[in-house]
Amino acid sequence: MPPCRDLLFQIRKKRKKRKKCKKSTLTKHNSTSLKQLSPQQQQKAEEEDTEEGFGLRASAPSHKYGVQPLGNLYLSSSSFNSRNSGLGTLQNLTDELILEILGFLNATHLGVLACVSKSFYVFTNHEPLWRNLVLDNLVGGFLYNGSWKSTYVASFYPAFASVGSLALNVRDFYSDYLFQSLLCASLEMKSEWLERDNITRRKGISVEDFVLNFEVPNKPVLLEGCLDNWVALEKWDRDYLMETCGDAKFSVGPVELKLEDYFRYSDLVREERPLYLFDPKFGEKVPKLGLEYDVPVYFKEDLFSVLGSERPDYRWIIIGPAGSGSSFHIDPNSTSAWNAVIKGSKKWVLFPPEVVPPGVHPSPDGAEVACPVSIAEWFMNFYGATKKWEKKPIECVCKAGEVIFVPNGWWHLVINLEDSIAITQNFVSRERNLLNVLDFLKKPNASMLVSGTRDRVNLYEKFRKAIEATFPGTIEQLMSKAEEKKSQRKKLTFWESVSDSNIGAFKFSF
Repeated sequence: MPPCRDLLFQIRKKRKKRKKCKKSTLTKHNSTSLKQLSPQQQQKAEEEDTEEGFGLRASAPSHKYGVQPLGNLYLSSSSFNSRNSGLGTLQNLTDELILEILGFLNATHLGVLACVSKSFYVFTNHEPLWRNLVLDNLVGGFLYNGSWKSTYVASFYPAFASVGSLALNVRDFYSDYLFQSLLCASLEMKSEWLERDNITRRKGISVEDFVLNFEVPNKPVLLEGCLDNWVALEKWDRDYLMETCGDAKFSVGPVELKLEDYFRYSDLVREERPLYLFDPKFGEKVPKLGLEYDVPVYFKEDLFSVLGSERPDYRWIIIGPAGSGSSFHIDPNSTSAWNAVIKGSKKWVLFPPEVVPPGVHPSPDGAEVACPVSIAEWFMNFYGATKKWEKKPIECVCKAGEVIFVPNGWWHLVINLEDSIAITQNFVSRERNLLNVLDFLKKPNASMLVSGTRDRVNLYEKFRKAIEATFPGTIEQLMSKAEEKKSQRKKLTFWESVSDSNIGAFKFSF
């Protein structure tokens, strides 16, 4: 087992690069939910939860090892916290730091350490530790066995498969950090998180109308009726996809899984961050899938296509259970995107490029983004703040048969409200974002920012030359138009020159 001093040194380096910021927010209902309540008290707690707290799914289990939120300690007749007594001098470390240290251990070391004390037993059985071990060691696929620890044990030690699912209930263990994982995994979306729907909706508009009113001004829109002729909309459900795809494996995080195995996982899992099937090569793996949908007429132009097989990844099939999704990000390579829901529904929250969402902290060069570890956590801790913002986010629930247009540069978060299947594509259009993409690709740190291609360094030169060869003069014309618009914005009329725009009165210079 590596020396603790070495692990702490590695942790210090790792923490500087972390891409998350974790907060603990527990309401009155959460603090008492694990106490023994009478039926009358339970009903009262549910009523309070509806009014001011968070609702848990009906199937939500108690914490597997008896972990309770720290608030319960203050309601207990005893001040004893087995979390501290079982850690010895390590009790002064935060739960997060302890788990990061444990993340450097292998399965054998975790198993040995679990025998040291009840406290280490709880920490070493933390599911994300075993999830990482499974994903790191079973890249070729796994068969989910009800928990990540059980999955690992069943894969490497089949004779002890049943042991991995056993759990001891530890009394008087209080930890907000550990309990919050359960809370986020079991959380229902509150109605107030879903009720805001302020996106513009359109049906049957012309391409010219779309370009003029949405693409050029870089404004999101939800389009209805675009998928009516899709074979996918009619046929794509899990049975059809499993039959069509057979033994083909798809990207699920860092691993490859057959659809049958992924659906087994998504049916059984109850965790804070469910794995998302997000595969950019589905059309090559199962060509039939690529033939059963059509790019909506508004997004036909995609200038990255001039690169042929060297173009960056641009289309994905997306499958995930309720609660899965993507935390706040900006789409890659300064592209715009469209996302079409085939089955299920998705909650979208979007912020314009100049507004960084609350709780999100991008690095100055844009290479890294620090944000809450889970989508549920963001809604718990940060969503309420947007109600008071002058520039409120654009929000909607996109349902089966609908398409959302996500302009380039917009921050967006997406969460599946139910089991969902979708197709998304990123694209480069001439009118709106060709120049933006070229500027992005030639940034000094482009090799860190560019994604979806092996050749990050030379993508700018290849793309520019291919555009000039295929569409001669296009770049120069667009640059000329951009300069003209820029000069028009700078040029003031006489009245603008003598008026103070901030107070609406005249100004005089002497």
